[in-house]
Amino acid sequence: MTGAASGIGRAVVLRLAGEGASVLAVDVDRDGLTETATAAGSSVSPHRADLAEPAACAAAVAGCVATYGRLDVLGNVAGIYLAAHTTDVTVEDYRRVMAVNLDAYFFLAQAAIPHLLETGGAIVNIASNAGLQGVPYSAAYCMSKGGVVQLTRSLAVEYLKTPLRVNAIAPAGTNTNIAASMRFPPDVDVDLVTRMAGLRGLAEPEEVAAVFAFLASDEARSVTGAVYTVDNGLTVS
Repeated sequence: MTGAASGIGRAVVLRLAGEGASVLAVDVDRDGLTETATAAGSSVSPHRADLAEPAACAAAVAGCVATYGRLDVLGNVAGIYLAAHTTDVTVEDYRRVMAVNLDAYFFLAQAAIPHLLETGGAIVNIASNAGLQGVPYSAAYCMSKGGVVQLTRSLAVEYLKTPLRVNAIAPAGTNTNIAASMRFPPDVDVDLVTRMAGLRGLAEPEEVAAVFAFLASDEARSVTGAVYTVDNGLTVS
């Protein structure tokens, strides 16, 4: 489980551990990982990694298999947000967003699929409503999350004749550190931003974790290639 140090990732780890799963909790934030592991109990093992590096993705999967002897579910949750005028985005910032939000999902899936084929497992990717609709000042982020949606669909079709299932969840605003720290340009057009707030406010990470637990379970054995929105109706409105 990536992005496990806080937010949706932590909520998923706690939910799955509470249901009896053993989880390799992966994140770049060592202190946050410790907090997650302490809250979840002995069934969770922390693994610090910067998933912007493809080698770290392969090592995380190998570490999970070495620790538990198998891999049943890959949870791609880790992500970063960048809000800026498109003309102000630096090459470094762009590359970092794509590396964490999209490239890591691909390389983790690439490393995990052989193990998941053995266990008849599942991949659950965290996309975003930003992968389904335009969000102002977020071109790189929207690109990365749109890529996650298409990665999900492509893998689901590629492995349609196997037991492997690949699905995604597309949250909108969720009560996480990312939402709390979000900063727009000083000259932001308020009309463009407020239209993305929605009428029902933020979701809670635990609500996303509940959908994740379903998609990761045998109860969703007939679900693959799906993108579940958890967005209080924002995308459809």
